[in-house]
Amino acid sequence: MSTTVEPEAIESLRADVTGEVVLPGDEGYDDLANLIVHTGHPAVIVRARSNDDVARGIGFAVEHGLEISTRSGGHSNAGFSTNVGGLVLDLSLLDGVEVLNESERLVRLGAGAHWVNVAGALAPYGLAFTSGDTTSVGVGGLLVGGGVGWMARKYGLALDSLVAAEVVTADGRILVASAEENPDLFWAIRGGGGNFGVVTSFTVVAQAEPQVFFGQISFAPDETAAVLRGWAAYMDSAPEELTTTAMCWPTFGEAAPPLGIVVCYAGDDDAAAGLAIDPIRKLGTVVDDQVRLVPYGEVLQPIGELPPGWRPRVRNRLTPSVTGDLVDTILAEQANLANLYVEIREIGGALSRVAEDATAFPHRSTQALIMGVLLGSPEDNEPLLPTYEQFWSAIAPSMSGAYSGFLSDILQSDIDAVYPAPVYRRLAELKQKYDPNNIFHLNVNVVPAGAGES
Repeated sequence: MSTTVEPEAIESLRADVTGEVVLPGDEGYDDLANLIVHTGHPAVIVRARSNDDVARGIGFAVEHGLEISTRSGGHSNAGFSTNVGGLVLDLSLLDGVEVLNESERLVRLGAGAHWVNVAGALAPYGLAFTSGDTTSVGVGGLLVGGGVGWMARKYGLALDSLVAAEVVTADGRILVASAEENPDLFWAIRGGGGNFGVVTSFTVVAQAEPQVFFGQISFAPDETAAVLRGWAAYMDSAPEELTTTAMCWPTFGEAAPPLGIVVCYAGDDDAAAGLAIDPIRKLGTVVDDQVRLVPYGEVLQPIGELPPGWRPRVRNRLTPSVTGDLVDTILAEQANLANLYVEIREIGGALSRVAEDATAFPHRSTQALIMGVLLGSPEDNEPLLPTYEQFWSAIAPSMSGAYSGFLSDILQSDIDAVYPAPVYRRLAELKQKYDPNNIFHLNVNVVPAGAGES
């Protein structure tokens, strides 16, 4: 791939777009080129203000042989939102949040908006939207992958509330994708990631949940195994208003930290919330309880700054059931790595009420997501990778797939877990239709059908 572009071509690009063209050395370049845990050095960044800008950026990249990265919030664990020597389509100026129909709760979200801004814009209408965990996660990256939000058990994935989207394809067409228009593309972008074009806006149905009961309940460290078993068993029958996550922090060679269970009850009824959350409080010795009624926007937290040189290695798998045996296996394997953070997100509920073939996210029997994050620098973690792989091998018999959003160093086995064979084949056929040259390959990539065949 080329890493330089002639100045005349850059000036022509500047004249063609209404947004900004940013080059190495320009003010603000580093902030746009780098991600949370990745450093990039693209040859050119196009800050698009319109669909036409996106189309022109794609055309420019194709003409000059530049790889394309799409950036909304810059949180790509795998570093896909930047590159070296290519072109970054930065969508941060496409950040509008517009309530289209208050009674039907229809909202249009710009792909470059951050979820904290979405929450702030919806709050005056008494609305919210089940989204990501942190304030600065972008709308675009989360919605095309799935969106495992804090109201997942009541409302499903974020993509399950999507009713239409605007997509700029590899050949520069600007298409509407919905159940009525380009329904095959609509199916594909709901879980198929950025494989099929650049999605610039989303029309979604928001939720009438302006306030939720949210916070962390911490338990004595020596009761971790018993509390986790009881929590997992309870969540099988808990009200769907309740979405929870267990956080098993690493020891870093020191004393074991408390077990944290974060709860979110979608609703403002104090009595109902108490009935739903109290069974968790009774599972063990509570050392801290921060649960309180808050505006939905307060569930989104700023991302913490990592120590210099850290690049966490992130992987996840999905499971239809968190059994007592699985809990024991997770904790036993985690004990072999002093820097392994393990998170168990209980989802299920509304997730399973969507047909398996309705979207490109097929894992509808999922009850929980298991995420393992190896904290530290790549150099420090290199000798630990066999033990990290052993963790995943040990829990593999209980797993049934993977989620595309929590993956850093993506292996073929990860792609196979995200997209089971029948889903992959269907996506590959659509990839051939919408992006036959695979110009959108910096993602959990689906290769166009027939590519490489003689």
